[in-house]
Amino acid sequence: MLQRIHRIWVTLGLGAFVGFVTWCLIAYRANEEARTALVSDSRVTVTAADDFWSFIPTEAESGRASVAFLPGALVDPVAYAPLLHALAAKGHPVYLFELPWRGAFGQADGEDFLKRVRSLMEKSPGPWVAAGHSRGAKIAALLARRPPQPMTGLILIGSTHPRDFSLADTRLAVTKIYGTADGVASADDVLANAALLPASTRWVAIEGGNHHQFGYYGFQPGDHFASITRDEQQAATLAAVLSALDAAPPPPD
Repeated sequence: MLQRIHRIWVTLGLGAFVGFVTWCLIAYRANEEARTALVSDSRVTVTAADDFWSFIPTEAESGRASVAFLPGALVDPVAYAPLLHALAAKGHPVYLFELPWRGAFGQADGEDFLKRVRSLMEKSPGPWVAAGHSRGAKIAALLARRPPQPMTGLILIGSTHPRDFSLADTRLAVTKIYGTADGVASADDVLANAALLPASTRWVAIEGGNHHQFGYYGFQPGDHFASITRDEQQAATLAAVLSALDAAPPPPD
């Protein structure tokens, strides 16, 4: 009898695991609208490299902040292409990184990956801003603990990080963007860690915004329903990010 019960529990557990993985693969997949943003146009040239996509303005202006963007864990990086294409169309070079193992098992938190992001920043005089959504925001915050010389700004989107360390003394220009209907990184949890960021942090609350509408992918487990559309949330996010980029100071000489 015990063996039968054990087999039943194992079967149910495997079935639940397979079902959860299948759901995640579907939920975190970028939609077709996101994929169209990978196509170059008259204002933005999109290029795929080994571990990142670049969105380069065809008429780039000197002094405009460049962006290194880190996606959320398990999320198809392409889900952020529309937002980043729009940033590039405003004159900001943007680099969308693909996280090792999609950020699972802590693979993107290690020094090897952080070195790759720092290396890209150090090839350009800057200013540079590290930005990320959800788990990607944690990775961006890890970069901010020891920022490369050209990095002068940090944008954290839909995330409670940093949680395990403090950036209160950083000299970077920090912006925190969150949705008031976010079920994964709730507004209360986001604000609870405010003391770990500098007093000068710019806080942007997107009323009615949730977690997965910061990208173009499916409904994320644990999230809440938004009271605004994805287009409305994306427009508010774009405006907040552009404002943060404008506030990024030039790197020191």
